[in-house]
Amino acid sequence: MTRTEYRWLLPSAMADPELPDDRVRTRRTVRDWAVDITAFLIAAGIGMLALGTIEADDTTADAVVFVDSIVGAVACCALWLRRRWPLGLAVALTLVSVVEPVAAGALLVALFSLAVHRPFKPVAIVGALALVLVPLQPFLRPDPTTSFLASVVFGVLLILLVISWGMAVRSRRQLVVSLRERARRAEAEAELRAEQAQRLAREAIAREMHDVLAHRLTLLSVHAGALEFRPDAPAAVVGRAAGVIRDSAHEALQDLREIIGVLRGPGDTDEAHRPQPTLATLDALVAESRLAGMKVAVDNRVTEPRGAPAATGRTVYRIAQEALTNARKHAPGTEVSLTVTGGPGDGLTVEVVNPAPTEPIERVPGSGQGLIGLTERATLAGGELEHGPTKDGGFAVRARLPWPAA
Repeated sequence: MTRTEYRWLLPSAMADPELPDDRVRTRRTVRDWAVDITAFLIAAGIGMLALGTIEADDTTADAVVFVDSIVGAVACCALWLRRRWPLGLAVALTLVSVVEPVAAGALLVALFSLAVHRPFKPVAIVGALALVLVPLQPFLRPDPTTSFLASVVFGVLLILLVISWGMAVRSRRQLVVSLRERARRAEAEAELRAEQAQRLAREAIAREMHDVLAHRLTLLSVHAGALEFRPDAPAAVVGRAAGVIRDSAHEALQDLREIIGVLRGPGDTDEAHRPQPTLATLDALVAESRLAGMKVAVDNRVTEPRGAPAATGRTVYRIAQEALTNARKHAPGTEVSLTVTGGPGDGLTVEVVNPAPTEPIERVPGSGQGLIGLTERATLAGGELEHGPTKDGGFAVRARLPWPAA
């Protein structure tokens, strides 16, 4: 069942909580109509009792009784405006009730409505005015069956009772509305967190796919381009290039299956036990790049490459892979230097530097996204990564990663 299905059971202030209390509410709910009719009947009943007491007094003129009847009827009918003008109606009935006992019931209902629909300050002012004027009514229009003191005490207690009751109702409504708003806000925050989690997951998947596939596809592009522009190459060269294309395509498919397996879950793929790249497999990456025609100078001074933490070694591998791929795209034919140093307790430092390209290179669309992913990857591993142009026009990528002591 939705909230709108119960709307007819709620007061309009709670059925439409987005409207402030001082806004005009033209639509009454079924509950509002029931409450308004009940309030009208209660005020009319109290007025009829007061009118009966006045009529029982032989000293009261018939004209006074007639005027009291008219004023009492008007006061009761004015209660239908209590939701639109609660403050003005309460003030008017407070003044009228000083000389008209038949308006006492309507005054009590008006004070209750004022306490429900208005904040404390106007309620306190009007309530104080009503309490001050309480002794005037029995003084000007005394009840022959009740003493002056009893009338004053009874009137004060009734006014305090209805005002306290109205303030309690207002407080409860405000609590319900605040809890509803808090629940709505919590639901919106939960949806926002879910969207952020999905966005972060998509970014992580995109970063992983870029890191894994960009290197393989670059190799394919380089060798396919070589075959296209060297159709007269020796058969041995063509065969070697075709072999690299075949191996790179196979590795790209394997990596893609691995990523899809991560998305599906560990129980839906047979690639879960495939070896992950580590610091020890960095030599294979360099050999693969050299086979693709790159010139790579390696300075590997890691004391215990196989003892490096798996996450750190994988991060170093991905950084070197992305840096070599970028050098192949943006500075083809140049010699790239790869330096890896460090050990347990000292951390790992990987640096890839390529000189300026010897020929004008067309900018590749989407360049720079891989470096952003590498920066995030290094940060997640507890390290930092710097990249930028060198003084001679080349480009350098340098990362420092932690390697705790054994």
